[in-house]
Amino acid sequence: MPVQPKTWLALGDSYTIGEGVPLHDSYPYQALQLMRAGGHAFHAPEIVAKTGWTSDELIHHLQHNTRLLPAYDFVTLLIGVNNQYRGTSETDYAVSFEWLAKKALELTPAENITVISIPDWGVTPFAKDRDAKAIHDAIDRFNAINKEISASLGFNYTDITPVYRETGGRPESVVEDQLHPSGRVYAYWAEQVSIFLRG
Repeated sequence: MPVQPKTWLALGDSYTIGEGVPLHDSYPYQALQLMRAGGHAFHAPEIVAKTGWTSDELIHHLQHNTRLLPAYDFVTLLIGVNNQYRGTSETDYAVSFEWLAKKALELTPAENITVISIPDWGVTPFAKDRDAKAIHDAIDRFNAINKEISASLGFNYTDITPVYRETGGRPESVVEDQLHPSGRVYAYWAEQVSIFLRG
C-alpha cells in the first residue's frame, strides 16, 4: 500500500513565507526537500503567513479568511517579531500566542507541534541605527513567553535565536532589504525543523 504523505501547516509572518527569497529557499520548502531526500513522504506545506503580521493579525486571518483542513500531521508556529517591532505589550502577545497555540492543538497532538523562536532582527544591517540591546532584551522577553506556553502545552521548541545572533548580521545572511534572512540562514532553520518532522 502506498505511503500517505504527511501534511504540515506552517503559521507565521515574513520569516515563514521567506520575504525576499524564492519560495524554494524559504525554511518550510527547504525542510520539505530535506524530508523528501530522506525518504519521508510529505505534501507541500500549507503556509498561512504574511509579511508584517502580528499574532493578532494571524488570528484574524485564521478566523475570517482561511479554510483549514480538519487536521494536520504537523503544525509549526513562528510569530511575534512584528508584535515586538510595533511595541505590542507582552501581555497582549501572551494572550494571542496562547490562542494560536490552542488552535494548533485543535489540529494535531502536542507532540506534533513545534514553536520556532523569534530571531533577533537587531543584529541585521537594517537595525544599525537602532538600540540593539533594547531589541535583544525585548526579543528575549517575547521568546520567554512563547517558550513558556509551549512547555506548558507539551510542544516541541526549536530555538534558532542564539545561532541567528551569531550569523544574522553577515552580508550573506540578509536579502536586499538588509533585514530579512537569506536562503543560507533558512537552510539552518530547515535543518532544525526537519529534525522535529522526523520525530
